Amino acid sequence: MKKIASLAFLFLVGISVKAQQESFPQNEAKLNIANTIAIASVEVGYERFIGFNQSVDVEFLINDRINYHSEKGSRKFKTNSIKLGYNYYFGQENAGSGIYANPFIKYRFGDFEQDIEIEGTKVSTTTDMNAFMVGLGAGYKWNFGDKFVLGPYVSIARNFSDEVQDRFSAIEFHGGFSVGYRF
Repeated sequence: MKKIASLAFLFLVGISVKAQQESFPQNEAKLNIANTIAIASVEVGYERFIGFNQSVDVEFLINDRINYHSEKGSRKFKTNSIKLGYNYYFGQENAGSGIYANPFIKYRFGDFEQDIEIEGTKVSTTTDMNAFMVGLGAGYKWNFGDKFVLGPYVSIARNFSDEVQDRFSAIEFHGGFSVGYRF
C-alpha cells in the first residue's frame, strides 16, 4: 500500500510540475534597445517557448553592421539580416529566465559602400555583404511576473563569405540589451 501511495504521490507531483511548467506565456516579442540607441540599428525578435527552459527565436536586424563598424566619412552599410536560434535557459525560478546559451544561424544580405582615394581620385567601392553565419551567444534574462523581460547578451559568429572576409573579419561579435514582453 505504501508503494502505491508513493507512486500516486510522485505521479501527482509530476502532473503538478508539468502543469506549472505549461502555465507560463509561450510567446515573447523583443527589441534590442542598446543597438537602437548606439548605432541606429533596429533589431526586433520573436521567441516561442517549447518548454520551461527552451525556446526558438527569430530576429530581424535592420541596418546590421558588422562588428559595430561606424558609418563615418563615406562608409555606408545597406545591410539587413535574419537570425534563427535556439535558447536554453539554466534558470529554474521562472520560465525563460537566468543565464542562457543560444546557438544560431544567421544570413546577412545587402552591400557596403565606401569612397576611397586612389592616386588623388575618389572612387566608390561596393562590397557584397551577403553571408551565411553560424554562431553561439549567451546572455542573462530577468523575468518580471511572466510579462516583462530584459537582459544583456553577447554572441560570436563565423561568416562564410570570401568577399566579406576580404574586406572585414571572418569572426563577428554582436551584443545588446534586450527588452521584451511575454504573452
